[in-house]
Amino acid sequence: MTKATRPTLPAGDPPYLRIVAAIRQRIADGELGPGDPVPSTRRMAKEWGVALATATKALTTLRLEGIVETRPRTGTVVAGSPTAAPPRRRPSPAPDPDPERELSLDRIVRTAVEIADAEGLAALSMRGIAARIGVAPMSTYRYVPSKEDLVLLMADAAFGEETYPADAPEDWRSRVELSGRTLWRLYRRHPWLAQVGSLTRPLLVPNLMVHGEWVLDALDRQGLDPETVFDIHVLLYSHVQGLAAHLETEAQAEATTGQSEEQWMDSRADALGNLVTSGRFPAFARVVGSFEDGYDLRLDKLFEFGLAALLDGLTPVIEGRRRPGPAAGSD
Repeated sequence: MTKATRPTLPAGDPPYLRIVAAIRQRIADGELGPGDPVPSTRRMAKEWGVALATATKALTTLRLEGIVETRPRTGTVVAGSPTAAPPRRRPSPAPDPDPERELSLDRIVRTAVEIADAEGLAALSMRGIAARIGVAPMSTYRYVPSKEDLVLLMADAAFGEETYPADAPEDWRSRVELSGRTLWRLYRRHPWLAQVGSLTRPLLVPNLMVHGEWVLDALDRQGLDPETVFDIHVLLYSHVQGLAAHLETEAQAEATTGQSEEQWMDSRADALGNLVTSGRFPAFARVVGSFEDGYDLRLDKLFEFGLAALLDGLTPVIEGRRRPGPAAGSD
């Protein structure tokens, strides 16, 4: 028996429906069976050349239609069990799930964080969360009024995953270094987190304030004037958050273009070569030409290098502007 030819949908159909139809056909053709993993939204975006939001809509549609399901520690798979035998008789209908029992604010937030970690913040939707949990689409709104409110709760939960020791280091630099590395770990763990707030419109959530309080207390104990304390705090935070913003940006770019960072740079080798040989940028040509295997942009290394450079430069500022007085922080 020959394999069925996949149908070609009219060009006017929405892209997400084409993806849904393609996944359905793969299941019908036997390429995907019950329990087999289906492409993630990032993989869908690469394979079909669509935005993450479009891929998310396709995956959500498949979930709502019961074609796929989400399983703990497994991910999204084709619905059904590959080993289950056909029932001998029609089972009694299962009782309708009780949303009050199935749902909780904590579960909604945890599910949302899992989606954002795996598929990016653009993949997040209240309907998608409900589908993953397995409840009615509007049920989540009984706990969270909007996606914007949910994102704030997600950020607060993420920042709350790390805290600081009760026996704080004595010197200000050790405390600031500990805070910077703690925040960097959180941003690494949740790449979307740096996209939520900006330096000019900061997140006002309690668990982020815990990190700010740690640094402000360390600086304020040096007897600096309040404006200098806050300026230094903002500068240090901007170093961490500013670099971390590139984590999710790169993931989105890779999903959209289907190219890794290295592949993207390789595809632009001719443009780079033209800049080097143009003669207009001699310093750039000298520096770039000195790399044997090209420049390797490593954000972890750049974070540590920048943190050390900032603290080296701030040391004379912090230790040279201390207000006179018998006690730290007093006038």
